[in-house]
Amino acid sequence: MRFVLDVLYLLAALAYSPVIIYRAVRHKRYRTGWAQRFGRIRRRSPAGRCIWLHAVSVGEVNAAKTVVEELVRRFGDLEIVVSTTTDTGFARAMSLFGKHHEIFYFPFDFSCVMSRAFKNIRPAICLLMELEVWPNFVSVAQRRNVPVVVVNGRISDKSFSRYNRIRPFARSVFRKVRLVLAQTEEYAERFRAIGTAAENVVVTGSLKYDTAQITDKVEGTDALAAQLDLGGERLWVAGATGPGEEKIILDVFAHLKQSERFRDLRLAIVPRKPERFDEVAQLIEQSGFNLIRYSEVKKKAPETTEKSKIENRKSKIDVVILGDTMGDLRKFYCLATVIFVGRSLVPMGGSDMMEAAALGKCTIFGPHAFNFKQTVDSLLADEGAILVNDEHELLQAMQKCLLEPEYADRIAHRGREVIRKNQGATAKSIERIAGILGKP
Repeated sequence: MRFVLDVLYLLAALAYSPVIIYRAVRHKRYRTGWAQRFGRIRRRSPAGRCIWLHAVSVGEVNAAKTVVEELVRRFGDLEIVVSTTTDTGFARAMSLFGKHHEIFYFPFDFSCVMSRAFKNIRPAICLLMELEVWPNFVSVAQRRNVPVVVVNGRISDKSFSRYNRIRPFARSVFRKVRLVLAQTEEYAERFRAIGTAAENVVVTGSLKYDTAQITDKVEGTDALAAQLDLGGERLWVAGATGPGEEKIILDVFAHLKQSERFRDLRLAIVPRKPERFDEVAQLIEQSGFNLIRYSEVKKKAPETTEKSKIENRKSKIDVVILGDTMGDLRKFYCLATVIFVGRSLVPMGGSDMMEAAALGKCTIFGPHAFNFKQTVDSLLADEGAILVNDEHELLQAMQKCLLEPEYADRIAHRGREVIRKNQGATAKSIERIAGILGKP
């Protein structure tokens, strides 16, 4: 089986290599970490025991924040290493954990590569955020008696359908998982259905509720407001947007600006992927709006920024702000009057709407947020967010939220309460992990 898998992986790699080369040249991705991807990984303290936590990309890395913090508090004698798959996930992991923990790219799932990685890392336990269960990974872990735990486990509709098509193979993989800490009972049933032993699946809730910081102020928001010359104007933030959404948002914004009631409204668009920043900048200009790239404002000297404010004060409300920096989305959210959470008007699975709700903001998203089904269901059940199905409904929702601030405030308050009452998954997860590690 290992030989067959390795051959299939090799064929897939050969087929995908033109895409990797293109993205490396065009978008400057996949340019680093190749030694790590082939299992050549170094630990900071190789003599001691180790916890290996893997988080695929930004969302999983963010969800791991409270877990890593609690692991450090409870198991300070164990080194923690964190792997990611994507460049953006690596950058975020370095930002959150790089000062105290080794960060590296997840090795390719070839049998020889995984064997080398486990030999170098020598983990006492492996924690996989949400789902990332690879066949050779779990096989090597089983041979080395290393327990594998899926933390914050979930299986989307699309993934469940795929696993069902290869259920005998999926069963052979998932039966090697020691424990699944699932977000919901629905996800727990899916893990059981594809082969995880029923007694090894436990519902602990979603970690993202714990990482969603309930606060009225985010560090750096005052500086952002000053840089954008945001005075008493209302700000609409469209965050983590995907292809096809920015045009809809700009059309809705143009329609709103035709009314004197919304003349003070400003718009900030923050695309999900950095490689799309230039594309979205061009789209904004093609839509007839003036463009401010936050990356350029951010690096200007304070005196230059003040001069620009005076020159642009009259026309600033006709400008669209492009949030083309990494790590500033929460600051934009904190300044928002209304938030639209992207990748949801187009069938891309949605983006994390918990941060917006936790900040006490009126939150809107589209119908394609299937990657956040449990959160969507909870928010909508308690009227803590607004679901829109298309451009027309988005326009109507924006008009209502802006014209009826008490309505928007009510949505925002209820959304924050949904976040508050669903917190606690970290503590439950750590207790289960401690049981496997034999720690009190």
